[in-house]
Amino acid sequence: MATNGTKSASDKVFLIWGGEGWVAGHLKEILQQQGEKVSTTTVRMENREAVIAEIERVKPTHVLNCAGCTGRPNVDWCEDNKEQVIRSNVIGTLNLTDCCFLKNVHCTVFATGCIYAYDKNHPPGGEGYLEADPANFGGSYYSATKSKVEELMTTYSNCLILRLRMPVSDDLHPRSFVTKISKYDRVVNIPNSNTILHDLLPCAIQLASAGDTGIYNFTNPGAISHNEVLTLFKKHVRPDFEWKNFSEEEQSKILKAGRSNCELNSDKLAKRMKEFGVEVKDVHTAYDECFQRMKANGVK
Repeated sequence: MATNGTKSASDKVFLIWGGEGWVAGHLKEILQQQGEKVSTTTVRMENREAVIAEIERVKPTHVLNCAGCTGRPNVDWCEDNKEQVIRSNVIGTLNLTDCCFLKNVHCTVFATGCIYAYDKNHPPGGEGYLEADPANFGGSYYSATKSKVEELMTTYSNCLILRLRMPVSDDLHPRSFVTKISKYDRVVNIPNSNTILHDLLPCAIQLASAGDTGIYNFTNPGAISHNEVLTLFKKHVRPDFEWKNFSEEEQSKILKAGRSNCELNSDKLAKRMKEFGVEVKDVHTAYDECFQRMKANGVK
């Protein structure tokens, strides 16, 4: 297992890039609860001088990169703003990783698994995509840039790449996958890998702290369909919730860009976390427990 930047607990200093973001906020809270030294920043990743100055000011041992451009309200925005997407997701991500490398700082990049699509060798219910499988989805400009920059980042010996998919939090934050599909008029019903943040963000910190590098499919094992997610949501959180389905073909008529649908094989993650004594829960169990926490916290 390749490692870089391993420190004892008292020596670690975390710097979270994209500090005002959704995932960044969760990471900051976890690190604070663990008693770790943590700072956040909103310095633009593509501004090399500012990035170096921030690293020299904070002197982190570990950078957690949660910054990037996903588009608002969704990835369709990227189709009309390609230069901004390149500046952030390609130039910025590489610049931050490179600056960390030069300063001997471990860099964890919260990337995406939306670089694959089901095909004849990886059908729904079949084999999931492995970390080493080449990307095969370029139906959106967002995904196209993400797959290209990931390939380049693997060159860096200080870089840990975590592929999230359709992340979900224990609330109804606007960025959460559950919040999004619960507000749609109609949803497709396709099994996909998902990332339950409550379960996996602590794993990200453990992997970064251990100095792990390379790529991990950062999802709960297995795949779950939209209907299965909403059925559990209805069961635990909102008993009167109803929804309607439509086909991928019908969906494509209202979208500017295509959407990735796939299952990632997370065996590598599960095996590594076992070495830390942590079991990564399968996606159905993780969702059920997530919605139970929502109900207990009064989320409706």
